[in-house]
Amino acid sequence: MTHLTATEAAAGVRGGKITSRELTERLLARIDQVNPAVNAVVELRREDALQAATEADAALARGDHVGPLHGVPMTVKESFNVAGMPTTWGNPDFAGYVPDWDATVVERLRAAGAIVVGKSNVHRMLEDFGQTVSGIHGRTRNPWDPARTPGGSSGGGAAALAAGLTHLEYGSDLVGSIRIPAGFCGVYGLKPTAGLVPQRGFQPPGPPALPSETAYLSSIGPLARSAADLRTALRVTAGPEGDAAKAYRWELPPPRHTRLAGFRAGFVLDHPQAPVTDEVGAVLSDAVDALGRAGVKLVEGWPDGVDPVREAETFGFHVGLFFAHQQAGTDFAPLAEVVERERERMATRAAWARYFEDVDVFLCPVTFTTAFAHDDRPFADRVIATPGGERRYDDQVFWITHASLPGLPAVAAPAGLSRGGLPVGMQVLGPQFEDDTAIAFAELAADVTGGFTPPPGE
Repeated sequence: MTHLTATEAAAGVRGGKITSRELTERLLARIDQVNPAVNAVVELRREDALQAATEADAALARGDHVGPLHGVPMTVKESFNVAGMPTTWGNPDFAGYVPDWDATVVERLRAAGAIVVGKSNVHRMLEDFGQTVSGIHGRTRNPWDPARTPGGSSGGGAAALAAGLTHLEYGSDLVGSIRIPAGFCGVYGLKPTAGLVPQRGFQPPGPPALPSETAYLSSIGPLARSAADLRTALRVTAGPEGDAAKAYRWELPPPRHTRLAGFRAGFVLDHPQAPVTDEVGAVLSDAVDALGRAGVKLVEGWPDGVDPVREAETFGFHVGLFFAHQQAGTDFAPLAEVVERERERMATRAAWARYFEDVDVFLCPVTFTTAFAHDDRPFADRVIATPGGERRYDDQVFWITHASLPGLPAVAAPAGLSRGGLPVGMQVLGPQFEDDTAIAFAELAADVTGGFTPPPGE
């Protein structure tokens, strides 16, 4: 019961196998029992959640129409506004800030019937993709090995899913902050097509932020224990809001195929710029071989027109530009360089679009290593120990850039366990706006690779 997917939990509530109240009580008891060891859930609204669960059961008893997540308790990343709950971004300077309004995704999740029971831990100001250490709530530990990181900055949500402390989570991804934690914790994570999910209410404390066209690298999206849950969460949270919603509606395009044998999948499993460790490479190679035996048509190599090293460099530039937009008066780069790097971004998007005319998905590592030991050294001094020697801390970013720069959807999916018994994640990149093609492939691949498995002892 503790590791039910959100889809399974919702079906159980609708079918009368369990009440929402019982489900929520069990989840809260599980948090009390397990959370002290991992420190994944850092804020709870117990009484409000139990009351909402009671009301959800009453709605079913009346025969009311209910949403796809009706009665399902879940968490969201601490950086989302939830009315009545602290939003601090892990920064002691914001301690005590309690918004009186919900982020758009929180509003939409509630409209779909979900019950937000609490919030998951984040790295201070979301400033680390490899670890989750809040200046208020402290360190989150990986349920697979408490001495190791769950990734960042959505590490709290990924750890909570792996440990059975939530049925669904919503996070954010600028520099892999959904995908890297999902990979390290052995769960699923979706970075949607850029701009698909409104970001209102995902902001540091203060009044509603002004709309911005500069958030083309940043996405918010779900983490879950199944790919089907990613689809459900995306369907109920994506689409325009405000004035844009007056002009058009959004619906999730169907996947290109419904059987593995229908897919044509490109793949690259290694690169000299960020070579994967032997144990990661072995798991990914075995997974791709198994997919081939299942009928997937495999095409090895990078798309024509994509230089992965230059792509990573340009992504780094655009991340710097993103932060320059957030800080008034920042003298970041000459205009000519900004224009050139923007041309490179759009040329990369065009190259991937041409590639996806003939190929359905692209497979690559989430990052080069499994979860590594906690490291409290200054960011610039950190290295990651591997059997092949020490690696740069920022080498983690190379593999996530190829979806982030062109704004493509990408699913981080469990590919198997390393020889050391740690999860290894594989990215499934899809065509722009065809998020369900990547989700469907990850969903079908679970029959071959095994999908989510709980940590030992669960």
